[in-house]
Amino acid sequence: MDVVRLLGVNVRHQRRLKGMTQEQLAAAAEMERSYVSDLERGRRNPSVAALGRIADALGIEPHILLVRTDPSLI
Repeated sequence: MDVVRLLGVNVRHQRRLKGMTQEQLAAAAEMERSYVSDLERGRRNPSVAALGRIADALGIEPHILLVRTDPSLI
């Protein structure tokens, strides 16, 4: 799996674990909801700064979003 798709899968998984909607995550990360949606579907390749904002909004370290932690999610 490519890293952009892995990132999207992990963002969606972490967002759902936190009980957040895409709108809530987008607001917390100061992004558009459509950007979060595209990111979760693997259609966006975020900058390192955007990755950091998303991780901060989720309350996790950025590297968590780049690690294949649960094979069943892929």
